[in-house]
Amino acid sequence: MTATGTSRESRPVVTPSSPSTDAPSCRFCRSVDGEIVVDLGSQPSSELFPAASDPGPDPTFPLRMWLCSACGLAQLADDAEVPEEPEGQEPAALRVQRADAVARLVDARILPTSGTVAEFPSPHGGTWLDLLGQCGLVPAGPGEHADIVIDGCFGMMHGRDQREVLQTRADRLADGGTLLLQFHSLAAIVEGLQWNALRLGHYAYYSTPAMIRMLADVGLTATAAFSFPLYGGTVLLAASRDGRPNEALLDAVTGPERAVGVDRPVSLAGLQGSVRRTATGLRDLLCRERDAGRRIYGYGAASRAVSLLCLAGVDAKLLAGVADVSAEKQGKRMPGTDIPVITPAELVAAAPDLVLVFVSELVEEVRLALPQIEAAGGRWLDVGSGV
Repeated sequence: MTATGTSRESRPVVTPSSPSTDAPSCRFCRSVDGEIVVDLGSQPSSELFPAASDPGPDPTFPLRMWLCSACGLAQLADDAEVPEEPEGQEPAALRVQRADAVARLVDARILPTSGTVAEFPSPHGGTWLDLLGQCGLVPAGPGEHADIVIDGCFGMMHGRDQREVLQTRADRLADGGTLLLQFHSLAAIVEGLQWNALRLGHYAYYSTPAMIRMLADVGLTATAAFSFPLYGGTVLLAASRDGRPNEALLDAVTGPERAVGVDRPVSLAGLQGSVRRTATGLRDLLCRERDAGRRIYGYGAASRAVSLLCLAGVDAKLLAGVADVSAEKQGKRMPGTDIPVITPAELVAAAPDLVLVFVSELVEEVRLALPQIEAAGGRWLDVGSGV
């Protein structure tokens, strides 16, 4: 049995949620007009990595996405008390994208040549301060207004009250200052069928049109937007109190997102259909590989792997371990399962035939970091997106 009591041979099933009896209300505009667009049932916290010796069962919580019909913000329908996540390795691709973003901000003359910057931290770690420092910006003092205020490491989505967290960032702006927000695009989640981006503790999922409306509601005007391929589609949005919108830059991002239908529940419905296909496909793959006598491991004990493994009913008999560079996760187990989290060195020593990579952005990076896997005849398989 796994830590959640799922038998080894069971088929993946979405356990019905036990949500609050209260109707959801928008975390930003407070409207109660909206629809549940994705329901992953009851899931363990992807931030709680129990000790390997802890047999469970782990506590579970309803995990549902609700789309507000009034402002267009996609969000968790339910609250859950979850701990902060152990900080993992920041993908090199994210650092590369940050440097690209700063270069584009300089080219667009959005960054001042001098001034102050205030950065809002994120449980994901990472910082823009070094790159912005090279552009002449120095950190503002605690609580001081700043010429550039940035939430660039996906921190804002961790706030239950989205109006409060956005207002807090807007309030740090100095006169004439610019707010910079980076977020994983809801359009990318929809187009890439990335339903496993939905997770406890990530309360909001932004489209650019919705974020522009939210900014306007706290007195800010979106002035520019930039898109990047990271995570299938990441957006950096700039806004200020008296800014002049660059319509060409904004339209280049919002146009394709509107075409995807980020404001329409029917457009998000494909995510739900992908849940069972992806979970079933993963389990079938693991069963085939196991029956062929192959040794199967995973790489990247990331939050997006948790619901996938639980929904697929995967345990240590199908997946022997998941390697991760985070010392805080090593020696523990994947939430909701008995699958141990191991070190990269232990992964190499196991000489696996197949390694599933749960974060697509890590595939090339880990192939370069661990050439011993392929040298020994093993192969890597990207399972970071839905089907």
